[in-house]
Amino acid sequence: METSEREELASLLTVLPPVDFCCVYGSTLHPNNQDKSKMVDYILGVSDPMQWHSQNLKMNSDHYASWMVHLGGARLITQVADKVGVGVHFNPFVSWNDRLKYGVVRMNDLVQDILDWNRFYLSGRLQKPVHLLVDNLDIQEDVNSVNKRAAVSAALLLLPSKFTEEDLYAKICSLSYMGDLRMLFAEDTNKVNKIVKGQFDLFQSMYKPLLEECETKNLLRFSSAETNLVQDSSLSSSRSLVSSLPASVRSQMRKLLGEKKILSETGRVSREVCIGSREEAAKCMEKVMKRRVMVSSARQAVSGFLAAGAINATVYLSQKMRKAWNSRS
Repeated sequence: METSEREELASLLTVLPPVDFCCVYGSTLHPNNQDKSKMVDYILGVSDPMQWHSQNLKMNSDHYASWMVHLGGARLITQVADKVGVGVHFNPFVSWNDRLKYGVVRMNDLVQDILDWNRFYLSGRLQKPVHLLVDNLDIQEDVNSVNKRAAVSAALLLLPSKFTEEDLYAKICSLSYMGDLRMLFAEDTNKVNKIVKGQFDLFQSMYKPLLEECETKNLLRFSSAETNLVQDSSLSSSRSLVSSLPASVRSQMRKLLGEKKILSETGRVSREVCIGSREEAAKCMEKVMKRRVMVSSARQAVSGFLAAGAINATVYLSQKMRKAWNSRS
């Protein structure tokens, strides 16, 4: 990303309270995309969303009375995001260069989702290329490396023995869309292919080191043929891939397929998923992920609808109070 474009994107942060994490994404940022009119999405990670919203409203409110009204709306919006949604509140009503929206998430929730896929919402987003503007806690280099490694394992489990590098990135990209209700009516059905083709080099820079890591473990090898990747599809390899999935996914798979207890040399007992075949493991994991994505997408849709209603009501009340305030001054 060029310095001028990065500075333009970072300019939003100058009018907001400090954040611990900020990344941006959107088709307008794809290296080969010439259409710069589309939306840019921001993810803002903060330690306390309620406090952050309060500071934001105070900084950007013209009148104390309207700030007090907005504060009540912010509290409600935060509660809706936490109780109804998946912990993220997207504000689509921001006017900044006419082409952005931002989502605010608690840092603890962000880290938890990245590591455990408990909601598989932002973790799925960070499996794809993003542009970092702020990363005070080294999320991308440290925490997200666990997320990307798990994504490679999940994708390999779903792929045949021979495939291309583009196939792999498309499968990784598709993980967060499996079961997504938006794909039924609100999203481009070719979205995954467009994302991968538009950012292939960025996917390579993200995942090539992990593919080389898999090669050293004999999980796959690079070939000179057109299908340039070949993986070991044995049962032992499948078990290795499943063991690399997040704990919450393995827990659900154990409930569906059963479990076996393994006693280590140190006397520690671990529970593993019972895998009869690679196909069985792949179908089970896909079922778990589809349900997880479906639930999260539904909850986020309802949360967004309720939050939008809260915003509109708050704006209306704020306008009424501003008129009253002005009439008394």
